[in-house]
Amino acid sequence: MTTIEAKSDPQLSGASRWTCFFRRTRAVGAVVTQGTWLWLAAASLASSPAAAQLRTSQSPAADVRLAPLEAQALLASASKRARFQGAPAGNDVRQAADWIVDSGDNRGLPFVIVEKKDAEVFVFDPRGQILGTAPALVGLAPGDDSVPGIGDRPLAGIRPEERTTPAGRFTASLGHDLGKLDVLWVDYADAISLHRVITTNPKERRLQRLATPTPLDNRISYGCINVPKNFFEHVVQSAFTGTNGIVYILPEIKSMHDVFPTYYDVAEHSQLRSENLPAPPR
Repeated sequence: MTTIEAKSDPQLSGASRWTCFFRRTRAVGAVVTQGTWLWLAAASLASSPAAAQLRTSQSPAADVRLAPLEAQALLASASKRARFQGAPAGNDVRQAADWIVDSGDNRGLPFVIVEKKDAEVFVFDPRGQILGTAPALVGLAPGDDSVPGIGDRPLAGIRPEERTTPAGRFTASLGHDLGKLDVLWVDYADAISLHRVITTNPKERRLQRLATPTPLDNRISYGCINVPKNFFEHVVQSAFTGTNGIVYILPEIKSMHDVFPTYYDVAEHSQLRSENLPAPPR
């Protein structure tokens, strides 16, 4: 890399530290397809204890089926889920998004899920409806922790094995890099941000890496999350303008419970609730 940019926060005049680089160009739209899901959910609820209670109020000889309004009423009392609206996502992302929405862990704020293993970013509104998804560039080295004090070190002094994107839950907000570049600060102390891809070093082929169908070449940054320019400007900035939000960076080595102590599998809890069984210890 030939270009190094210092970071500064508009709230902290004069403060500067070294930060990382950028890259990628692609965003994925979403299509609303709730009809099929609702039909499947109604079918599964037909055999639940709640549905059985509906049947007991009818004649034993009656052929009772759940009406759409009855199914929706049962669904309203069931677990809350994130709405991906047809956007493709892996199981880890879907389970994390469902937990965030069902538990309210995002505290009514927009949120982002970063999946390092697949090198993808997902942005949601406060209610858990997806706003967009895009490929990303992440830290060169696998790992779920930042090296202590790394945010105060120059890039030239950071060894390849130290270039990790840390896992965790972060309160994030839009800010400026030396007043000239908008970024979403994820962990300011450790100089971790989510930002546009930068193409100042052609040898790194960052745009090409973002465009490939495999995540195998998406590890190149010093720890920051690089996304396509259009995705950052039209999805990330739009979601976080005038508000803070939460960024969830999923682990690739640690377990979900190690990184998110209150995490639970929503599908498992929903099944236990339907059977009136206590939830397993977390």
